[in-house]
Amino acid sequence: MVPSKRSAVLVDGVVLNGPTTDAKAGEKFVEEACRLIMEQVVSKATDINEKVCEWRPPEQLKQLLDLELRDTGEPHHRLLELCQDVIRYSVKTNHPRFFNQLYAGLDYYSLVARFMTEALNPSVYTYEVSPVFLLVEEAVLKKMIEFIGWKEGDGIFNPGGSVSNMYAMNLARYKYCPDIKEKGLSGLPRLILFTSAECHYSMKKAASFLGIGTENVCFVETDGRGKMIPDELEKQIWQARKEGAAPFLVCATSGTTVLGAFDPLEEIADVCERHGLWLHVDASWGGSALMSRKHRRLLRGIHRADSVAWNPHKMLMAGIQCCALLVKDKSDLLKKCYSAKASYLFQQDKFYDVSYDTGDKSIQCSRRPDAFKFWMTWKALGTVGLEERVNRALALSRYLVEEIKKREGFKLLMEPEYANICFWYIPPSLREMEEGPEFWAKLNLVAPAIKERMMKKGSLMLGYQPHRGKVNFFRQVVISPQVSREDMDFLLDEIDLLGRDM
Repeated sequence: MVPSKRSAVLVDGVVLNGPTTDAKAGEKFVEEACRLIMEQVVSKATDINEKVCEWRPPEQLKQLLDLELRDTGEPHHRLLELCQDVIRYSVKTNHPRFFNQLYAGLDYYSLVARFMTEALNPSVYTYEVSPVFLLVEEAVLKKMIEFIGWKEGDGIFNPGGSVSNMYAMNLARYKYCPDIKEKGLSGLPRLILFTSAECHYSMKKAASFLGIGTENVCFVETDGRGKMIPDELEKQIWQARKEGAAPFLVCATSGTTVLGAFDPLEEIADVCERHGLWLHVDASWGGSALMSRKHRRLLRGIHRADSVAWNPHKMLMAGIQCCALLVKDKSDLLKKCYSAKASYLFQQDKFYDVSYDTGDKSIQCSRRPDAFKFWMTWKALGTVGLEERVNRALALSRYLVEEIKKREGFKLLMEPEYANICFWYIPPSLREMEEGPEFWAKLNLVAPAIKERMMKKGSLMLGYQPHRGKVNFFRQVVISPQVSREDMDFLLDEIDLLGRDM
């Protein structure tokens, strides 16, 4: 029997019978786009003959890209052409000679995990809609807590280390005065926190966002290597109390953004214990050294922290973004601080164990399964493979340092203790000049000019900055296992080639 067609159902002039999406055409588009991604991105990721970037100024790039959004859709062949343009003019952060940021390279296992989560489109708040990814997050957090040195703890993955730092600041404040959650800021004493003068700028942003105020962030002086001075911390705490303020938090840094400095955590923890202050460690960059038995000494004392921010998307290449806040407390402090008990999500009479509905300890509702990327990489490489990744990056850093010392025209700011290598390139025209105001003024112009040349040539990308009285210098960061000794040699050769006529 041939089934009869049902009459069309119209509601508000819209036909509701059957799907309106052409699934076959959509699947074909996905297949062709994935082929393009493989050919133009993945397969070329380690090809040093490819450009790191195809630089175009903004107004020119607007003309090259078809950015206009129209009333009618465009055919798939045109969409694929747009995909090619996007790939062509985007920076190739997977390239072995991309050294611009604290992330780089391509981890194939993390990439597959990202493909999967994009296709599945989950949101990690309840077990009923995200059973696998909630269990994965639990397993990854447990392992990270183990590497910090805690016997137990809690945690959550967040959209960036900046958000993790904000979580920690708010959590420390809630611990200090729990009534703030319901009664707000009125009636509170002047709360004050302490952090390194070399801290990440997210500390000021968090203080502003949370209503603490940037004037109530005390920046503790650092030594010549960029490490917080514990005696100065203690002096500032006493001074704040003398002025009637209420100290509640100290944020130490393990791996500062520019110099890669690690604050002395044991000594800072002693100060925090004496004064009853929450100790947060921003280990967003340096936390991955915990995976290395050789280098974990950089974070000696981290087990004494109350909370830790750690970003596996940096040194461990889990793919942006992959950032965890880890908390020593096991009394559900995260949930008590952040829960809103939304009855349409977190019903307590569900047919399964609702303790797995962890979304109420997040400030987000929808949340990406970022832990899955790290889990997949960890499963593929094992702890030993992750350790080797860290050790190799730091060995390459040491090689580059020794090469810089050998070469005329290159000068280190200081001996690095991590993967941040900071140095000046001094062109021939300045090498005989006395290091006075004129010399430094001229040297300040060199790094920006070389950066412009390398970007327009597309040969590599390397960051530069001035820092605390020092004129512009390069900051080289080694992360990717695709980077070789030859790439380190090329870096110095290319800088010399681009800058020798200045």
